[in-house]
Amino acid sequence: MPVSGKLTVVGVGPGPEDWITPATAATLAEADELFGYGPYLSRLPGRLGQIRHASDNREEMLRARQALAAAQAGRLVAVVSGGDPGVFAMAAAVCEAIETGPEAWRALDVAFEPGVTAMLAAASRVGAPLGADFAVISLSDNLKPWPLIERRLKLTSEADLVLALYNPASRARGQGADAAFAVLKSCRPLSVPVVLASAVGRPDERIVFKQLGDCDGAGIDMRTLIIVGASATRLIERPGRSPLVYTERFARSP
Repeated sequence: MPVSGKLTVVGVGPGPEDWITPATAATLAEADELFGYGPYLSRLPGRLGQIRHASDNREEMLRARQALAAAQAGRLVAVVSGGDPGVFAMAAAVCEAIETGPEAWRALDVAFEPGVTAMLAAASRVGAPLGADFAVISLSDNLKPWPLIERRLKLTSEADLVLALYNPASRARGQGADAAFAVLKSCRPLSVPVVLASAVGRPDERIVFKQLGDCDGAGIDMRTLIIVGASATRLIERPGRSPLVYTERFARSP
């Protein structure tokens, strides 16, 4: 007999409350229990009787299994991600937990609500750097080896794709950005525009414009999203205003 519980994985965006979608807000308001990384849960308003389960950022699989167990017990559960839950976040962990967990979890009512991911928030601050083909890579080597990351950086550069780089640094891993920039400088024009977007949408938001040749890991932390331009990416200087960065829509023949 099917259980009455439900699990929904939601994304609460990069920071501002008004970037949370109405569907996600409704899910959060109805949930009996919330599971998520502590700082993400602390951003959300609560309601009487709602239970919160805060955990560390590197406990994704444990969090997913606990949330699925609660849904199996008949609870309305929301698993909270920052940004979009399907982009380097909890949606994949929940799917993995279902595939490797008890057979009963496959019968659960599971849903996913999209959110504003960091690369889209960062792009919106500067124009349209993702206006043509682009690739997205996480620089975290917690779940994949660094040589694989390096190979992907080189291949996306060979394909002349704009790059959005997530997870460039953390307390546990140190600086991945330094190593990534070293690779990119060896296979991209040093003049391509780079956007360093930190804490987008929060009071301490910081947007920095550079050329690739001037980039290193200084000042980059786990809240930074990096956009590295391709040959078709342009920076438009504007007197008295921040520059605009965009990537041409029309591709030239190779």
